[in-house]
Amino acid sequence: MAERAKEEAITPSSGNVFADLELDNPEELLAKAKLVHAISEAVEAQNRTQMEIAKLLGVPQPKVSQLLRGYVSGFSSDRLMQLLTKLDQDVEIIIRPRPAWENRPAHVTVAIAHGR
Repeated sequence: MAERAKEEAITPSSGNVFADLELDNPEELLAKAKLVHAISEAVEAQNRTQMEIAKLLGVPQPKVSQLLRGYVSGFSSDRLMQLLTKLDQDVEIIIRPRPAWENRPAHVTVAIAHGR
């Protein structure tokens, strides 16, 4: 009986934890989180110290540390994309009309390509 109550209390995710938490601007927060994840992967692939990465990016080392821990306060999406290009990552922005047959509002998506 307790097992069934647990199952009923589970709410399926929308696919965006920030929306599930009812935070303001959840799509922007998710996009930034994905950009920071890509920065983290690029930094790891560089095999350099945080000081070296900070010099490359032109930001103080504590900001690099904060970014790698997921803190995006003070960084716009534009700035995060600039950091990615400094880490030798291509960033593409594709804009297209929302298909009329899809019953949803237009949205922002960040996709990370692996293994190019």
